[in-house]
Amino acid sequence: MDLRILYTDLDGTLVGPGGSLFAKPDGGVTTRATDAIAKLHERGVQLALVSGRTQDMTREVARVVGAQAYIAELGALIVDRGDMRGPEEVVRNFGTYDGAGTPYDAMARSGAGAFLLERYGDRLEPHTPWSAQRREATMLFRGELELEEAQGALDEAGYTWLMLHDNGIISRTFPGLSVEEVHAYHLVPRGVSKAGAVRIHLEREGLAPQQAAAVGDSRSDLELAGEVRTLFIVANGRASVGDAAEDTENVRFTESTHGDGFAEAVELLLG
Repeated sequence: MDLRILYTDLDGTLVGPGGSLFAKPDGGVTTRATDAIAKLHERGVQLALVSGRTQDMTREVARVVGAQAYIAELGALIVDRGDMRGPEEVVRNFGTYDGAGTPYDAMARSGAGAFLLERYGDRLEPHTPWSAQRREATMLFRGELELEEAQGALDEAGYTWLMLHDNGIISRTFPGLSVEEVHAYHLVPRGVSKAGAVRIHLEREGLAPQQAAAVGDSRSDLELAGEVRTLFIVANGRASVGDAAEDTENVRFTESTHGDGFAEAVELLLG
């Protein structure tokens, strides 16, 4: 494989509990992810982060790991870091939204977030404190929903210009939620996705899907399979992805979780 770029999700994939590159779920310490990042740099393979985090949050991680590019807010912002010393170039991918101001402002005015919170009660809440950070295109929630039913409710209520994405399982409990499993959900304009952003970025870089691979842990990451040669889902992502990957030939599951799973993917790609 002529691997030129590796896209990776952050939370639940590259980083472990607490957002640490070194923390293992069992409380141990690992350096496999950092060693894998160093190997990518040594081989001249670009590293690009793909996250639901805000631009400010993703930028800081990109600086630390030496990523040449990053995609923030679940695909709404595509950022080229250039030589990583000068100004960044930002491409905004707001999908079908063409209104005044930002999609986030339009969502807030429309009452879409309030509609979801009211409808689902103690099954959904804002994913604080991160939901309160400055965002351009996404609203962030946590809880447990039947995604197709929730999307149907949004459409029926007139919010047909919005989509709800499942961005993976959060491995902790929250006292305000009465659910068995907590997921992170992003409300975005139609046409905004990690997959769409990766497609745009590859075109801008002049790279073919066959020269790219990706690593993730959620259903929103699973869509990347259509944009790259191989998609790896880390072991802790099996529950989130479920059987949705069964008919996708280029999806592989790692045996290890979180950052160790990311490292396993790099080892398989680079040898």
